[in-house]
Amino acid sequence: MAETSSSLCNVGLATELCCWRTQVSSQQNAGPRGQQGTAVRMAEWDASLDHIIPSSVLPPFWAKFLVGFASLVCFARSYDGDFVFDDSEAIVNNKDLRAETPLGDLWHHDFWGSRLSSNTSHKSYRPLTVLTFRMNYYLSGGFHPMSFHVVNIALHGGICVLLVDVFSVLFGGLQYTSKGRRLNLAPRSSLLAALLFAVHPVHTECVAGVVGRADLLGALFFLLSFLGYCKAFRETTKEGTHSTFWVLLSILLGAVAMLCKEQGITVLGLNAIFDILVIGKLNVLEIVRKVLRKDRLVESPGMLRTGGLLFRMTLLALGGAGVLYVRWKIMGTGPPAFTEVDNPASFADSVLVRAMNYNYYYSLNAWLLLCPWWLCFDWSMGCIPLIKSVGDWRVIALAALWFCLIGLIRQALCSEDSHKRRILTLGLGLLIIPFLPASNLFFRVGFVVAERVLYLPSAGYCMLLTFGFAALSKHTKKKKLIAALILGILFLNMLRCVVRSSEWRSEDQLFQSALSVCPLNAKVHYNVGKNLADKGNQTAAIRYYREAVRLNPKYVHAMNNLGNILKERNELQEAEELLSLAVQIQPDFAAAWMNLGIVQNSLKRFQAAEQSYRTAIKHRRKYPDCYYNLGRLYADLNRHVDALNAWRNATVLKPEHSLAWNNMIILLDNTGNLAQAEAVGREALELIPNDHSLMFSLANVLGKSQKYKESEALFLKAIKAHPNTASYHGNLAVLYHRWGHLDLAKKHYEISLRLDPTASGTKENYGLLRRKLEQMQKKNV
Repeated sequence: MAETSSSLCNVGLATELCCWRTQVSSQQNAGPRGQQGTAVRMAEWDASLDHIIPSSVLPPFWAKFLVGFASLVCFARSYDGDFVFDDSEAIVNNKDLRAETPLGDLWHHDFWGSRLSSNTSHKSYRPLTVLTFRMNYYLSGGFHPMSFHVVNIALHGGICVLLVDVFSVLFGGLQYTSKGRRLNLAPRSSLLAALLFAVHPVHTECVAGVVGRADLLGALFFLLSFLGYCKAFRETTKEGTHSTFWVLLSILLGAVAMLCKEQGITVLGLNAIFDILVIGKLNVLEIVRKVLRKDRLVESPGMLRTGGLLFRMTLLALGGAGVLYVRWKIMGTGPPAFTEVDNPASFADSVLVRAMNYNYYYSLNAWLLLCPWWLCFDWSMGCIPLIKSVGDWRVIALAALWFCLIGLIRQALCSEDSHKRRILTLGLGLLIIPFLPASNLFFRVGFVVAERVLYLPSAGYCMLLTFGFAALSKHTKKKKLIAALILGILFLNMLRCVVRSSEWRSEDQLFQSALSVCPLNAKVHYNVGKNLADKGNQTAAIRYYREAVRLNPKYVHAMNNLGNILKERNELQEAEELLSLAVQIQPDFAAAWMNLGIVQNSLKRFQAAEQSYRTAIKHRRKYPDCYYNLGRLYADLNRHVDALNAWRNATVLKPEHSLAWNNMIILLDNTGNLAQAEAVGREALELIPNDHSLMFSLANVLGKSQKYKESEALFLKAIKAHPNTASYHGNLAVLYHRWGHLDLAKKHYEISLRLDPTASGTKENYGLLRRKLEQMQKKNV
């Protein structure tokens, strides 16, 4: 009797859930009663959204067209934006994008172009994303931001279109016709969820910021991996069988997703949950009850064996472990080194403080999904003060988050409605699993809150929100009110996307927009100050740098930049104090050591300056600018050989270092080494053929060597490049004066004086020429 009972139980389970994965033909309308009833039940549930999404817009092509069009409307405003924030480091300054860098280097460098073995590397291994940047650079002929932005917008549109298919599976189950065509049993739900995703403002950072392409590509291959896993059950006619090829291809696509963004590998977890709940048809709650009652689970292991579920879980586990192991070996088997300002909660000594703050960060992420109006490009450095005791009022946010999550989990496990259980479980899985790498649970991350990591989890949120709207609509008579609410959310989110995309078009707008959101964030003030300094507004920049240092007294980069500006304004004492403090806080800060040396040099403290330069080079061996400044120090001390050696080191490390080449030429010229100066000048022009300052310096040397014709040609090329430089015309006039072309000399003396009337040397030479011309006229008379 026990065996009979168990057999009947299995039949009942299969009948109840057969709509989730079975082979049907277009003529199977008169199928088994259980199957027909389940399909109708799903149709009734999805039909509760009919007053919001009428059947006239449900054909697959038009549904996908509508979703894609909505995504383009939201973010099209960013198509002609600049490179902003992290774009400069990851793209403009990333040598991995240049043609001269071998393609093989991409597999040994991190996302920012640094070697993975370096202690300063963030270990963000995304070679496929960098490869797409390189292709952008090659096809557009340089760093033209428009082409980079257009690709991002197109990627987001493609992802939104793919999500229509993904949501149709997650909401309606997996059912194919006899011809292998997948049926969409939840067309309204999948369309609404995809629309909510397409217009969510939290995606702006990923779409409008070029570096967000890592998240976009990771999401694209994440979805392709999931859909590939679904295809493993397309061509099978026997219940429980699968195509191993598609399972393996899904794992491969998951690995590709990880090579675009670390989150991508989490698709294997979603595939596993989908397989267990939908393909394997396991009732988790029932299994838990049996375990608690200590019943013998006779049917479950049998189902695992006959259905191939255990085999597929083994493939997913081995594939995921293998991919993670390879990545771990490539990144040097060591975790990235982050500082306290990147993620202060992770450095807290108390486990309770860490736990409270981590959970508070989760609640903030949830709030950004619920109400995406409070957006900021950076949430670190004091933007979110630490919770240090349970008496902090923000603990309420933690309680609210877990109250909602526990309620959803309870419904996902305990609901009598099998469809509700599965939809809620899959929605929570899509929300939580891709977020796990950013949760600080497994390893420390380099941020507090980051909108970009919500790109994939937001799909799970949109799924849960759609289910909530459908359930609410089904149990209320005020359907027009719900329709108005949904349309209002879609419209407001689209409007917010347009506004936020505009803010991401330039650094000025982006940084200013963050001041009202995170006024306590030192990095926001630092970036506003840096942007103002780049535009030449030093007075305003000083104000923001000082505020950044006030908010974070250990902010060495703000101290360094502030010290630089004060140095240029000749406020040397305060500049030295700031830079000295910066190197005390961070002894390996090479740039601050070099700038300290420049200030000490200006204060005539030559020995201290030399020591600072040497310390900078100790911490950064390949530092051409520091060698250049060290050479200037030696030149001031008349240590000419040391100066030439320092400048030569600068040009070896950076062959295009024009200032170092120029100083070598000028020093050799001034010390009478014309032949050596000429050789250095020619070498420099071979490396930097279009540098007008090098042309000018070499022309002076050639003129002194009486190589007048070649000197004239170089002067004229320099003047053609920079026609309004007075010294170029003045020195060419001297050449003509010596050469005997007095009319040409007179012409260029006059141009030079017109450009710079205060040039005393030019005035004196012009006076000599005029007297000579007058004498010649008298002789002729």
